[in-house]
Formats: sequence, structure tokens, C-alpha cells
Amino acid sequence: MILIPFLILFPLLMAGIMYFIQSSKVRRYVVYVGAGIIACATFALLFWWILQGATTMEFYYETEVADHIILGVELILMCLVTFLSFKYKKGWISVLSIVPTLMLAYFDLFGPQLKTTAHIRLDHLSVLMCLIIGIVGTLICVYAVGYMHGYHQNHTEVEDRRNYFFMLLFLFLGAMYGFVMSESLLWIDLFWEMTSICSFLLIGYTRTEEAINNSFRALWMNLLGGCALAAGIIYFGCTTYNVSLRALVECGRMGFSFAVIPVTLIAFAALTKSAQLPFSTWLIGAMVAPTPSSALLHSATMVKAGIYILFRLAPAMQGNATGTFIAFIGGFTFLITSLMAIAQSDAKKVLAFSTISNLGLMVACAGVGTSTTIWAGIFLMIFHAVSKSLLFQDVGATENAIHSRDIEDMHGLLFRLPVLATIMFIGIAGMFLAPFGMLISKWAALRASVDARQILLVFFIVFGSATTSFYWTKWMGKIISKSHMTGERDRDITKPNERFSLFIHAGLMILLCVLFPLISKLFVEDLLTEMFAVATPVLSQPILYMLVIIICIVFAVPLLSYFFSKNVKTNQKLAYMNGINEGDDSSFVDSLGDPKKLWLSNFYFAEMLGQRKLMIPGQIFSCLVIVIMLCVIIGGVMI
Repeated sequence: MILIPFLILFPLLMAGIMYFIQSSKVRRYVVYVGAGIIACATFALLFWWILQGATTMEFYYETEVADHIILGVELILMCLVTFLSFKYKKGWISVLSIVPTLMLAYFDLFGPQLKTTAHIRLDHLSVLMCLIIGIVGTLICVYAVGYMHGYHQNHTEVEDRRNYFFMLLFLFLGAMYGFVMSESLLWIDLFWEMTSICSFLLIGYTRTEEAINNSFRALWMNLLGGCALAAGIIYFGCTTYNVSLRALVECGRMGFSFAVIPVTLIAFAALTKSAQLPFSTWLIGAMVAPTPSSALLHSATMVKAGIYILFRLAPAMQGNATGTFIAFIGGFTFLITSLMAIAQSDAKKVLAFSTISNLGLMVACAGVGTSTTIWAGIFLMIFHAVSKSLLFQDVGATENAIHSRDIEDMHGLLFRLPVLATIMFIGIAGMFLAPFGMLISKWAALRASVDARQILLVFFIVFGSATTSFYWTKWMGKIISKSHMTGERDRDITKPNERFSLFIHAGLMILLCVLFPLISKLFVEDLLTEMFAVATPVLSQPILYMLVIIICIVFAVPLLSYFFSKNVKTNQKLAYMNGINEGDDSSFVDSLGDPKKLWLSNFYFAEMLGQRKLMIPGQIFSCLVIVIMLCVIIGGVMI
């Protein structure tokens, strides 16, 4: 099937082309054409797969030449990491790349003769991930063309290396396609390392001291996960002479003791990639990167790589110690990072903490490992990918317009930048407001956890969801407030390519909510049948259709109100502010005759819930949980 290697190799070719294009005008059109080709190829793959019966398909059994190429690329990546680590006086980090790479090289060249198995698999979950990459990823590339132009106009101190930036974006797309379609664990390991290194290089794009430190923190944490992944692959390969992900899951599902350790090691690796505690700080530090990389790597796709692997492993973790510990870490991360998000006024940091929090809930769903929790987790992943990409892009466009991403500076944004504020409102509503998709998915996760009798997870979901509502409500209230407004609009400098991506994302968000029942019936239930041989949706079709009707009413009421009230005269009453009102709701004269301005501001509880207060205790506790998990599991296997 030619489309599969094309989707992996064409973005890599585009990355090479991007590096050599210095002209902004030429680069713009090449990005448009390249992104369009990738998106069209993704849809072509979807339609071809449907015409073939939409079943699990496996390809490429004899791949000796490709295996040698992949080993060579891994060695090149190891050399790159080693060079950069010593260049920036962080040589110890290179050990985390050298050791697993050489171990895998020895295993590949001198290890046992492996069974012949497929190297590529196409099924519902891999197709879903391809759609997320092909739609969200390419739209972000289009958005980045306009954003990076404005970014370098506003940040003249940063060297203009847009050719390098777009090279990394396309390189990442190719690596993600390879990652989600690979069946061989050895191939998965290569693409895992590629995504880690792309993230590392993008975080350090500005080459400031903060960016370099944050990029290396992301690198060593992800490489640590890579060490666990490599160890799991070698252990399973030496035990069964097989490196098929499907074989590993099947052995774990059947309860074979030799599968426990590799499943646990790979699940641990997924925790690092999905930024769960104690590894969450790399994602927070990644916010120094330009907004397109935050949207692409750190919310929409890269962090989903860890979730994807955990969903694959879910049947092997159901009802055992590994699944219990993974679910606990995910639930704990969901609650603690939701609390920390309350203390943030930087919009990108709110999005970062919210991302870690929602990833924690997906991790918890995977750890429980039942068809009902995976049903909820799949929808969480879909809605989160679209809404977070939308919000990151909107915050970036807003920052370019008002030169700030502080939520307090977004006061009255609906009246200052109505288009961007409306899109931001849709993104926030999609994240937490009833009856939008993310809230329905959390409700489903809660109900599935109750059915599975996961009492601690129920506690984490209930209080984490309440906390989530708190910080989203603060933000939403800020953008629709009007108290200390001057009445002047800010100049919206959002470029057409940025608007194109934003409008498509907003439309997708609404469309996903409206098509929720159909997506569940026609796609997700078949996905669950592939994984568990049975599909058990948490919410029935009548309930889903009822929620869709409510969503339509949510959008219809304000539109109809606006249409019918355009010619209606209103009798506005001014607020009493303990003085003489100056004719509006923002200025008054107090009892001493002094002019005063009414100013509304959120309270952030920074001294109680800030990152400095909760992050280190959360990391220590989660480290203890992981150590206990490894001791319990390894001890159980040895006994």
C-alpha cells in the first residue's frame, strides 16, 4: 500500500526542502502545497481503508533493508544528541541516548533470530491518530506561516530561522505517522526518539538560556522513557523472539508472567511522553517555544503518542497491578495539575497545566483498561486534540495583537477583538461547558470508573473536574467582561492563513459535538470491538442524541436573540458604586470627591495552589508510587 510509506516519507522530504528555502514567499506556498498533499493523502488512506472493509490490516513482513536503515538513523540521532549535550555542557544526558541505542543495536545485530511479523498495522486506532495528525497537524503548519512572520516582527531579538522551524514541523509529522502505524516495537522506538528530539529542538528554537535549559529538561525526561522502552523491547524480544506490539498486548491480556515487565516498562515510558507526574515539568517548560510548536507537539499530537501506546496496552493492563498503578498516577496527575492551573494567569501556562491534567484522565482510563473507560478516553483524546490546538493558536494570535498573553489583559476581549474572542469562547466551551464533548467524555469516564469500582479514581475525577470548571470559568468570564473598558477596539492583525486554521478548528469543534453519536456508533464502537472483542459504550444513543439537541439549542438561542433584538430598545440601569456614577459602569466619584475607576480582577490563589507549592510534593509522591509499582511488579514476577 503506497499511501503508508508516502505519509511517512513525504513529510521527511518536505522537511529537507524547507531547510533550504530562505524566501518567505516561496516557503509560504510550499508549506500550503505540502500540508495540502499530506491532508489529502490522509483522507485517501481513510477512504481506501474503508473500501477494504475497515478491518485490521498488516503490511511489510520482509523488511531487512528498512531495518538496517532504521538502525542507522537511530545511531545518527544518538550522535546528534551526544554532540548537542556536550556542546551545551550537559554531557550526562547523552548517556540516556547512547546506552539504549547501543543496546538495541546489539540486540538487532547479534540478538536472537526474531519471528517474521508485520511491521505496519492499520486499524481503527491508528487511522484515528492519522486523522488527528493529518487534519490538526497540517492546519497548524498553515497557521504557523502567518504566526511566525508576526512573531519575528514582535521579537526582533530572536534570530529568524523559520526554514529550520518548518523543517522540524514536517519532520515531526513524518515521525508521528510512522509511530502510529508501526507494529514492530523496533520501528516504534525509532519514531519515539525522533519525536523526542524534534520537541527538544523546537523548545530551544529561540536559543535563550531559559529555552536551552527547558529543552534539555524535556530531552532527558523523554530519553529516560526511551530507556524504559528499549529495555522492554529487548526483554520481550529475548523471551519470545518477537517484537510485535500486538503479540505483547495479547500475551499480557492472557496473563503470561513474562509479559508483565515489558508492559510495565513501556507503560512507564508512556508516562514520560504524556508528561505525567513526576515528569510534568518538561511540558510546562516547553511553553517558551513559539505557539505553533506548543499547539502541534505539546497539546495536539506529540503528547498523544504516550496516550496512544497506553491505549494499545490497555487490554494487557486490565485488572492487574500495572493497570492499577497507571490509573492511580493518571488520576492523581489530573487532580494536582488542575489545582495548579488555578494559580496561573499566563494563558499558555493555563493551557499547559490543563493539557497535563486532561492527559492524566486519559492515562487513568487506559490504566483501568475496560472497554467503557477506553470509550471515554478515545473521546477525551479527540476533543482535547482539536480544542487545545484551537486555544493555543487563538492565544498566539491574541498575543500578537495585544502584546500579552496574561488572562488579566484579556479583559473585555469580546469587545476589543470580537472574532478572536468568539473563537476562544468556543474552545473554552468545548473544554468544560455542558453539554460539550469534553464534559460528556469526563462524565463517561466517571461513570465507567464507578462501574469498575475504582473508588480513588472516582475521587480524583470528581474533584479534578470541579477544579477544572473553576479556572475555565475565570478565563471565560474575563473575556466577556466589560467593566473597566475604554470602549476602544484593538487592531486585529491576524493573518488570513491564521484565520483559516482558526475557523476550521472552531468548525471542527462544533461538528464533533454535533456528530458525537454518529462517531460513537460508526467508529469508536468498532474500535473497541477490535481491542476487546466487545463494544460497551458508556452512554446510550438516545442520551447522546439528546445532548446534541441541547448543543444545537446552546448555539441557536444567542443567535436568535441577537437577530430578534437588533431593533429592540433596552433600558440599561447603571450599577451603584458608592458614589456619583460618571455615566457608565466603570467610572465614579467617591464620597471625598476623588475620581475612581472600577477594576475587576481574578484571584489566583498563588500562595496556596501555585506551582512552587504543589509541584515538588506531587513529584515526590508520584515518584514513590512509581518505585512501589516497580518493586511490587518485579517482586511478583520473581516470586
